[in-house]
Amino acid sequence: MSSVTLKGNLCDLAGTLPPVGTPAPEFSLVRQDLSQVTKGDFAGRTLILLTVPSLDTPVCQAETRRFNEAAAELEGVDVLVASSDLPFAIGRFCATEGIENVAGASDMRDRGFATRWGVAIANGPLQGVMARAAFVIDPSGTVRYEELVGEIADEPDYTAILAAARGQ
Repeated sequence: MSSVTLKGNLCDLAGTLPPVGTPAPEFSLVRQDLSQVTKGDFAGRTLILLTVPSLDTPVCQAETRRFNEAAAELEGVDVLVASSDLPFAIGRFCATEGIENVAGASDMRDRGFATRWGVAIANGPLQGVMARAAFVIDPSGTVRYEELVGEIADEPDYTAILAAARGQ
């Protein structure tokens, strides 16, 4: 079992992160307009899949803003931020912040998503939401990069994620 910390306090995770070089697990998340988004929607394209606890937190907001800026310059790369927020809250945040290059999605219907991806927080104050992680999935659906951020309050390694998405 993996674990992360929240301000130094240990939180266990359910599931196992998909290893680099393996097929990315399936998912079916909910877009802001309540439509479904699946792994298959990104076939033939590179996907940066980010999991965050909630877009109502400053670190998650900063991460989403940063990827929104970076995504504008990435050709053939989509960015999807998955959280346990309802699609309406995701939509409000994206509209307020002018997020146009990153898609937000909720796990409200696919509650097994976080466990399949190894990011389900199993105990502690954030039990039931997702840990902060980043995955780069290549056009064939293979995981090419994975990062579990050890401290939930920290941001991911933007440079490494973007390099992996560019195939570097």
